[in-house]
Amino acid sequence: EVQLAESGGGLVQPGGSLRLSCTASGFTFSSYSMSWVRQAPGKGVEGVARITSNGRNTYYADSVKGRFTIARDNRQKTLYLQLDSLKTEDTAMYYCARGPGNWFGSGPVDYDYRGQGTQVTVSS
Repeated sequence: EVQLAESGGGLVQPGGSLRLSCTASGFTFSSYSMSWVRQAPGKGVEGVARITSNGRNTYYADSVKGRFTIARDNRQKTLYLQLDSLKTEDTAMYYCARGPGNWFGSGPVDYDYRGQGTQVTVSS
């Protein structure tokens, strides 16, 4: 059974930082691209970042480019998202997702599994 468990969310002031983690189990983590997606209240799911299976290539939505960094540790089966220079518009539930292999920073993210999410709230 595929399981993805996010952690690290919280309340932070504008300009602050957070580091999200996602531990994976039930599949061969190192064989899959992994993504972070988010959903703000009243809005649809938005792709944030993707990293290829070997970690060599990363892709970001324009709205987070230069502020967020995706990384992975295949030995620990863990996916990370470093969020810096946070803005109020980054407030959302953040989800770790398996796949896809064809998202390059825009458009829908066609993943097959995602976790339960971790809430990020940016507010003064």
